[in-house]
Amino acid sequence: MQTPYLPTLEDVAREANVSTATVSRCLNLPDKVTEKTRNRVMAAVKSLGYSPNFGARALAAKRTNIIGAVVPTLENAIFARGLQAFQEEVTRNGATLLVASSSYQQELEEEQIRNLVARGADALLLIGDDRSEEIYSFLKKRGIPWVIAWNFKDVPGHCFVGFNNQSAAKEITEMAIKLGHTRIAMIAGITRGNDRARDRLLGVKDAIIENGLPIEYFSVIEAQYSFADGGDAIETLLKNKPRPTLVICGNDILAVGAIKRLKSLGIKVPEDISITGFDDIEVASVVEPELTTVHVPHRAMGTIAAASLLKMVKQDDPCESQQLDTFIAVRQSLSNPPEGMN
Repeated sequence: MQTPYLPTLEDVAREANVSTATVSRCLNLPDKVTEKTRNRVMAAVKSLGYSPNFGARALAAKRTNIIGAVVPTLENAIFARGLQAFQEEVTRNGATLLVASSSYQQELEEEQIRNLVARGADALLLIGDDRSEEIYSFLKKRGIPWVIAWNFKDVPGHCFVGFNNQSAAKEITEMAIKLGHTRIAMIAGITRGNDRARDRLLGVKDAIIENGLPIEYFSVIEAQYSFADGGDAIETLLKNKPRPTLVICGNDILAVGAIKRLKSLGIKVPEDISITGFDDIEVASVVEPELTTVHVPHRAMGTIAAASLLKMVKQDDPCESQQLDTFIAVRQSLSNPPEGMN
């Protein structure tokens, strides 16, 4: 098969009747070129099917303008808003985003980190800090900066752009306790290898203990983040004696699965049992009843994380961690416990 001819920068310059330097400015610094010239050059680029040689550019600049991101899942909307905002900021700054999904498996995540670095990623977005020191050492040795999102901790050597999962979970639990709930259960995410799920569970326990409620009556079921698993978990918790009046869920997916299953069993939310979530993704406001949940600033987190990474790459500046605020989105799924059941 004959190798196709690939148009060059010189071809574009000839077609547009400009210098190669002008073509380069149009592609890299479009604001530095008049609109008329820019339109002529871009028309030539489109007509010829020209694509810049990023490999050569990367060799010259000693960077690829590729940013990598490894997220635990792409199967639901937990990370969608934040990742979308992250990509928008990356693209706005002329970089390209490569995304991998680890399915909450630490070994797979570390393999993907190594693969992204091998493919030339200048920097990485990581979710949470629950990974081996070996992989952090790997990144340090290669001079690859990283930002950890969706959590916030005071850990030397790490750059966090996120929120405190533990205090956020504690806050929503305390709100429920003030409404009179004492019989509390939780459907948590799988805590092994997931610092966010672990911190949320700790936050709920903190609220129970600090408000003088007996922790021995607190039931926890860990479940995969799916509607079906949330439903199965709530059915198991209904067998508790006495039955909980409040079930705190580790995220909105679990909470919506629980609400759907309760409705199928003829159990009313919140009249018979209250449900809360965490994340405030879109499904939280369309489920019936609408879900009281912890609102996470997904878009702001994605934008700030991207800006921080790009600054680290372009200016070789150390990253300053940033803690973002959460708040409780109060809707209909949480109310006072049934009379006589608190």
